[in-house]
Amino acid sequence: MELVKKEHERLAKKIKAAQGIKNVQTTIDLLQSARDAIASDSSQTSITLAKLQNSVKSSFDSINDSLKDTHSSLNKYSKALDKLFKDRPLPSTEHDALASQEHLINRAIAMHLLREGQFSVAATFLSEMAEKKAMESQQQASTGASENAATLLDIDEVPSNEVRKQFATMYYILHEMKENNNLLPAIQWSRDNREALEARGSNLEFELCRLQFVWLFHGGPDRQGPIPTGRQEALEYARREFQSFLPRYLREVQQLIGAMAFCPNLQDSPYKAIFNNPSAWEDVAHSFTREFCSLLGLSADSPLYIAATAGAIALPTLLKLQTIMKAKRTEWTTENELPVEIPLPPSYLFHSIFVCPVSKEQTTDDNPPMMMPCGHVIAEESLKRLCKGSRFKCPYCPMESHPREARKVFL
Repeated sequence: MELVKKEHERLAKKIKAAQGIKNVQTTIDLLQSARDAIASDSSQTSITLAKLQNSVKSSFDSINDSLKDTHSSLNKYSKALDKLFKDRPLPSTEHDALASQEHLINRAIAMHLLREGQFSVAATFLSEMAEKKAMESQQQASTGASENAATLLDIDEVPSNEVRKQFATMYYILHEMKENNNLLPAIQWSRDNREALEARGSNLEFELCRLQFVWLFHGGPDRQGPIPTGRQEALEYARREFQSFLPRYLREVQQLIGAMAFCPNLQDSPYKAIFNNPSAWEDVAHSFTREFCSLLGLSADSPLYIAATAGAIALPTLLKLQTIMKAKRTEWTTENELPVEIPLPPSYLFHSIFVCPVSKEQTTDDNPPMMMPCGHVIAEESLKRLCKGSRFKCPYCPMESHPREARKVFL
């Protein structure tokens, strides 16, 4: 991987330093200058063209040399990629569950584009989907189909106009926050949705107001450090806005106001982490995105991005498994789970998994985990085999219990 990184950096430097575009522009300027000269005095045409010949030839030679250098770097980069990612067949798609679920794939793509703020691309994608639906509807009508295709906004895989407007609002607020250090639109949105956020136990509104206080404390738009006017504006902001937060965030508000006394030496004060947090804006932007998507009933991260990333992580293991299965002439027999463990990052583990310590099998909805009075947990089928309808001894401690005393565990 280091070789690929080096070749990529070298290629990027070559492209940035390449003179090809400048040489092309020089050639264009020469040709336009010659055209203007001939248009103004046609009697000098032969002389102008003769002078132009050597200049254009020299310019073309420079362009070709630049292209050769760029192509050489591209070839080295391609070879490094081929060496790292060897040409191997992908896992079989014979049992691809998504092959018959095109509408789910289309919805995932459309939602991903909207989440990324690619609204024009999303609009083009949705319009092409509508055209495809219209063609299918015409084909059904020509063959005497009884049902007509749904309109664009009734198609399950197409996000509604309201969802698109919501994401446009989200990106406007994020742009103001990241580019202009303007928290006011985000604060107003959190107040408009205060009840829903409080029902979720969210503290987004206070996080935004606290960062606004810190921003004003450091001078606001001037950003010249904690100047007296900035401190005064922060104090006035606290008196005006923090009153409603006192019942729930009294300690945090006291810390913010108490930091005023340490202003001359804030760097060595107990409040350093609050007033000198380099990731504060990024953290609050992430919190805002998460809460905004949650109120829409969506996850903070794009499911398509998560699925693609998890698949890229799992692909090498599955390729190796396919090679072993082919050598041993075995088949993939598991229906609802992977035949091998795929190590994913903790942030990608969305569902808790329990493996019965007795049967060594993963629990399912039909075979849920059951906790006995002693606190030990086993699968329901293992429990039935052990008890046989009467009292039984726990396989991990001396305590006895009856099967009706066991409780289903929800993970």
